[in-house]
Amino acid sequence: MTETENPRGPLRPLAELPDVYAFLEEVRLRPGMWVRGGSLAHLDSMLSGYRVALTIHGVEEPLDFWGPRGQAPFADWLLTRPGMPDESSLTWSAEIERAAERAGRPAIEMFFDLLDEFRARGDAAGAR
Repeated sequence: MTETENPRGPLRPLAELPDVYAFLEEVRLRPGMWVRGGSLAHLDSMLSGYRVALTIHGVEEPLDFWGPRGQAPFADWLLTRPGMPDESSLTWSAEIERAAERAGRPAIEMFFDLLDEFRARGDAAGAR
């Protein structure tokens, strides 16, 4: 099967991706290519690198994944979800991996389900 016949579509050049959510959609389509073993710790590290690159290059882009309590919209929202602790010193990725293990689901799949729910609320930077 050629890439153009692939139902996931052709790979998009990174330079064409307008924001972190577009990048995450590429990860969703090909998680095995981007995230070793479906590990959210690896995805979290990749997104940290994304944040560092933005800072180094002086690019302003709101990111929902990091910051202190009250300033990290995705992480703050995650702790309000059923089955998640009210407080945690762990990263969003660690909390989702724990929840996925308890539920017997792949963590990467649970992450994208939660991300979709978060974005559908309209609080995500990519939904504004």
